[in-house]
Amino acid sequence: MDNTTWMAAHPGQLYFIFVGLFHQSQHPALLCMVIFVVFLMALSGNTVLILLIHSNAHLHTAMYFFISQLSLMDTVYICVTVPRLLTGQVMGMNKISAPECGVQMFLYLTVGGSEWFLLAAMAYDRFVAICHPLRYPVLMNHRVCLLLASGCWFLGSVDGFMLTPITMTFPFCRSHEIHHYFCEVPAVIKLSCSDTSLYESLMYLCCVLMLLIPVTIISSSYSFILFTVHRMNSTEGRKKAFATCSSHMTVVVLLYGTAIYSYMLPSSYHTPEKDMVVSVFYTIITPVLNPLIYSFRNKDVTRALRKTITSLHPGYSTSNSVLC
Repeated sequence: MDNTTWMAAHPGQLYFIFVGLFHQSQHPALLCMVIFVVFLMALSGNTVLILLIHSNAHLHTAMYFFISQLSLMDTVYICVTVPRLLTGQVMGMNKISAPECGVQMFLYLTVGGSEWFLLAAMAYDRFVAICHPLRYPVLMNHRVCLLLASGCWFLGSVDGFMLTPITMTFPFCRSHEIHHYFCEVPAVIKLSCSDTSLYESLMYLCCVLMLLIPVTIISSSYSFILFTVHRMNSTEGRKKAFATCSSHMTVVVLLYGTAIYSYMLPSSYHTPEKDMVVSVFYTIITPVLNPLIYSFRNKDVTRALRKTITSLHPGYSTSNSVLC
């Protein structure tokens, strides 16, 4: 069933049609295959990382608990946007009903907002581990980790509950073609025929607050970490601290950079093509990079992976493993 047939069968229902990504490509079939492969890599990588962390006792620490939460968020994030993108291309049906659009919008806002705060919690965890190592087991016990993770999910859902209902209640009397590949707030707002300037200003302030709080925590944490590392006498300790923190900062730059572009830069800086490219980074590229950043650069994770493979295949030889 194509878009025209579906529209004729549902004349009274509000719908949107995605016009983006594949429409801009000269080789849509090849792009579809590449995105499908990346989707499978992200899904399998994050799933393996979550299972490794939960099945290996020596990974039951605060740092790996937060990494597993990040992997869970990335899995939800990519599953919210990519499957519909791929099925729309394969089946030739790029429409989405208003309720489905609202659900997709709420989920990506919730998960995106949760990730912003989770990265701040991870920075605080590194601050306590490096600056207060003797008090680390007490300050970052399992109960504290659960409270921090729950707080991140709650604050992210607040973002979703605030922006989604307001966005979806605007009258859409212009073209229902969304120049994007999912229901992102700025792309949907452009279709409204009412004045959205006040709402856009409020959304800007909301995003500033949601970014300012985590950025302040991350900046403060890493300022203290750098000061502490500078005073370390052990070269090995410095290397370990920098290796752990550099992985986290890579993820912070990727996620916050795209968020600032999407929600804080003036509309004069935006074009549908640029918006889609930036969105690809935080909805598709980042979820596939995070497991690589936190696994291949982490000896504990690679050791746990080798141990798991060895237990599943007794004849497995670690000397021949590419992970060694």
